[in-house]
Order: sequence, then C-alpha cells, then structure tokens
Amino acid sequence: MNQLTKRFTLSLILIPLFVIALSSSIIAASRDYYQIQVFRLTGKAQEEKVDNFLKNAYLPALHRAGIQKVGVFKPIESDTTSGKRVYIWIPFSSPNHFAEIQDVLAKDQVYQTKGIDFLGAPFDQRPFVRKESILLKAFPDAPNYFIPNHKTAPSERIYELRSYEGPTENLFRQKVKMFNEAGEIKLFKRLDFNAVFYAEVISGSTMPNLMYLTTFADMPTHEDRWAAFRAHPEWKAMSALPEYQNTVSKSIKLLLHPTDYSDF
Repeated sequence: MNQLTKRFTLSLILIPLFVIALSSSIIAASRDYYQIQVFRLTGKAQEEKVDNFLKNAYLPALHRAGIQKVGVFKPIESDTTSGKRVYIWIPFSSPNHFAEIQDVLAKDQVYQTKGIDFLGAPFDQRPFVRKESILLKAFPDAPNYFIPNHKTAPSERIYELRSYEGPTENLFRQKVKMFNEAGEIKLFKRLDFNAVFYAEVISGSTMPNLMYLTTFADMPTHEDRWAAFRAHPEWKAMSALPEYQNTVSKSIKLLLHPTDYSDF
C-alpha cells in the first residue's frame, strides 16, 4: 500500500469519527433553557393588572418573537398564596436567546404601547410587589420541553412545580444523577406524569437546586399517579440506595392551575 492510499484509507476512518463527535456535540448543546418568573402581589387589584399585561401585551409579544408556548400559572384555591403569586414559564434555545429577547421586547412598539399601563405605572400604583427570575438548563435525559394535551378545563388541571434544594454541590449532583442516569425521569414518563420539563437552576436565589413541572388532567389523576409512583418497586429500590440518601435539604411543592390565557 503506497503512502497516498494509506492517507486516503485513514481519512475514510477519521471522517465518520469526526461526524460522530460533531453530532454528539450538537446533541449535547441542544438542551433547552427556561426562565420562570414569579410575580409577588398584594391581592386582587394587582393580580388583575398582571393578568391584563400578560394576556394582552407580554404573551403576544413573545409569540411575535418566535416563542410559541408560554405557560402562566397560579396557585390552587386552597394555597395560602392564591391570588398573591403568578408564575410564568418561558422556553429558550440558549442563554443568548434569553438575552436577545429583552432587546426584541424593547424594540417592539406594539408591546410597549399595549403594556404601557403596566410598564409605565406610577411609583405609587405599582402593579406588583416584586418579581423573581429563575434561569434553568434542561437535564440531559429531558433535553427539550414537552407540552401536554389535557382535555379538561384549565381550572381543573393540576400542574405541580417541584423544587429540590441540595445541601452541598456534590450531594445535589447525586440527586441530578438520580433523575437522569438512575432512571427517575424514565419512570415518571412510563407512569404518565406528562412533565413539561426537568432542569437544573443555573441562576436563582436558592442554589444548588433543581426544578421540574409535572401535569395532570385533574386532582384525582394527580393523586393516582403519585400513589403509583410511590408504590413502584423501581422507585423503592432506587430511593433506598445509599448514594441517593440525604441529597435534598429542602423541597417545595406547588400545585398550580394554568390561566385561561396560558398556552397550555
């Protein structure tokens, strides 16, 4: 075999390896990013102002900017924060996409005009008390969001937002591993939890932290699914492993309804 033939043969070997490596890199980079905004309110008057802004100005502007699905949720009636919190979930393709949207909104004259009562409210007529922003990166085993297709009315649906804070970085990583490599996400999927996302908080007020949003047609379905999960032998075996003990220092469970103007 002459030198030219050897080089040609080597190139035939290396090209597929390069394509595989490039494909793996693209796949690894294709994980979604999410923002969760939390409006804290004093009560009904501010709630109505936020609803009007989101429905008539903010969501339409995001849709014009190419973000097709935006979720808006409120705590269920029995929650003590009912009427005092509004949660907005927005998907992005990358951190740059997240940053660029702010510039797009600033230049959107329709948004600026329709949102003027909210955006330009006087200091003594604030439409909300404070707004929190949480930025998340999707888990490897759930790299892209999923939109459920429940047939029940929004007021009947139960969307459960969970937050798990870790006591240390390494223990937190074990909890993330439990969702991904250990198969917790796969089990949720088999049991029809219809999760919108699973993700790690990369910027927020409580870290290290992960969050996920599961959805159910109604409260009885919510109760049935969780009962099946807790009783499942895979979950029992997984949760009993020493490597997954003491990985959560604080958990927060929020039961929410989507608003009637939410995209899902």
